Amino acid sequence: MLAALARRLPFYYGWVVVAVVFISMALGVNARTAFSLFFPPMLDEFGWDRGLTAGAFSFGFLVSAVLSPVLGRVMDRHGPRVVNEFGVCCIAAGLMLATLASQPWHLYATLGVLVGAGSVCLGYSGQALFLPAWFERRRGLALSVAFAGVGAGSILMLPALQTVIGGAGWRQACWTLGLTVLLVLVPLNLLLRRRPQDLGLQPDGDAAPEPVAAGASPARRANIVDAQWAATDWTLARAMRTARFWWVALGYFGGLFVWYAAQVHQTKYLVEIGFSATQAAWALGVVSLAGVPGQILLGWLSDRIGREIVWVTGCAGFALTFVALLLLESRPDPALMLFMVVVQGALGYGMTSVFGAIPAEIFEGRHYGAVFGTLMLSAIGGGAVGPWLTGLIHDRTGSYALAFWISLAMCFLSALAIWRAAPGKVRAVAGKVRRPA
Repeated sequence: MLAALARRLPFYYGWVVVAVVFISMALGVNARTAFSLFFPPMLDEFGWDRGLTAGAFSFGFLVSAVLSPVLGRVMDRHGPRVVNEFGVCCIAAGLMLATLASQPWHLYATLGVLVGAGSVCLGYSGQALFLPAWFERRRGLALSVAFAGVGAGSILMLPALQTVIGGAGWRQACWTLGLTVLLVLVPLNLLLRRRPQDLGLQPDGDAAPEPVAAGASPARRANIVDAQWAATDWTLARAMRTARFWWVALGYFGGLFVWYAAQVHQTKYLVEIGFSATQAAWALGVVSLAGVPGQILLGWLSDRIGREIVWVTGCAGFALTFVALLLLESRPDPALMLFMVVVQGALGYGMTSVFGAIPAEIFEGRHYGAVFGTLMLSAIGGGAVGPWLTGLIHDRTGSYALAFWISLAMCFLSALAIWRAAPGKVRAVAGKVRRPA
C-alpha cells in the first residue's frame, strides 16, 4: 500500500520523508535539551549537588558517542524504521521512568542512558545516515529543512513545556513530553525507508532511470567528478585509510567544538560582563530563531555553490561570534550582542545543512552508515571537549579570553579541513553539473 502511494506521488514522497524527519528532530532532539528545564525544579526537590545532577545530561552525551558507530551498522542492515522507532521508545521510556526517580543514578539511567540513546537515533547522527540517499540535486536544501526542526522545536516546544512545569511540576512535564513523542512519532516513522529505491522511486523524485551501461541515470552519472573514487566500495576500513576521512573527522571535531563552546558558555559570559539574565536568555533564543532561515538558505545555496563553501561560511559565522564575544568584554553593547547571536544562528548553525551531505558525497555506498557513524565519534568528541576545555581555561585563568581565541583558531582549522576533504571533487552539486546541450 505504501509503495503504491509513493509511486503515485514520486516527487512529493521525498518531502514527506523530510517532514517526518523535521518532526522527529523537533521532538527527539529537544527531549534531551529539555533537561535544562527539568534541572532547576529537580535541584529544588532533591537538594543534590549541581555537578552530580547535571552529570546525567553529560552521561547521555557519552552514550551518544558510544552508540554512533553501532547505529550506522544497524541502519545499513535494518533501515530507519527500526532505528527511529527504537529511539522513540527509548526517549518515551526514559522520560516516563524519570518521574519515579529518587536517587541520582535513576536520572543517569533514564534521562541519561535512555533519552541519550533515543535522541542520537532521532538526531543529526541517525537522520543523516539515510536522508541524503533520498536527494541528490536538492540534497542540501532537503537536509537543511529537515534539520531546521531542531530550531523550530526549541522555539515552539520548550516554552510550552516550561508552562507545564510551572503549573504542574517537572514530573507531569516528563509524562506529557514522553506521551507526545510516543503518540506522534511511532506512526510517522513507519513511513520511512532507507532509500527511495526501496519504494520503487529515485532520488529527488525522478520518475525512473534511463537504461545505461553502468545502471545509473544520466543525472547521477553527470555529477561524478572522480569516477574511480565514486566507483569504490567504501567499507569503514578502506575509508579510514584515506586522507579525506581524517580531514572530515578533523573538520567535524572542530565544528562541534566551537558550536558547543559558544552555546554552553555564552549565557553565563554575557551575565558576567554586565548583561541581565533576561537579556542573556533572550540572546540564546534569538540564536535558534535566526538558525532556522539561515540553515534553509545555506542548504539551498550549497546545492548551487558547493558544500565546502557553505561549511566555510558556517565556520566564519562562529569566528565572528567569538570575535564579538571578545569585543563585548570591553564594550557590552546590545547592538554588538545582537550581531553576535544573529551571525551565530544564521551563519554558524548553517553547518548542519551540509553535515550529512559532505560524507555522503565522499563515501556514498552500501557501507555508508558505518563510515558516517564512526565520523560522528569525532564530531561528538568535539562537542564534548569544546565546552569542557573552555570551562577549564576559565577556571584556571579567571577569564574566557584564551578559550575564545582557541575556539577562533578551531574555526579556521575546521574550515581548512573540510576544504581539503573536497567533496566537490568527488561529486559535483547540481549547480555545478554541466548539462548536455
